Amino acid sequence: MTDYKDKLGGLADKLKKETPKAPIQEVHPVRQIVALKEKEAQLNVWIPKGLLKRMKSYGVEFDISLKDISIEALRCYLDNQLKKS
Repeated sequence: MTDYKDKLGGLADKLKKETPKAPIQEVHPVRQIVALKEKEAQLNVWIPKGLLKRMKSYGVEFDISLKDISIEALRCYLDNQLKKS
């Protein structure tokens, strides 16, 4: 039993004295780009249930919120209307 304790004691001293052989990884924080956020306003509309179901299934499939789908749809619609005029 004393032989085992001597081995463990020697191991601790050995670990303290030797420098690690593997390089230590340096961690650098990622710089976050601050996006300019436009002020928001609330829009409350009634839409057909079928369209809402399509929006929800699309959002689940592509991991997009209903808000983002609505914003993108309105932008596309308005851009197309401006091109026509």
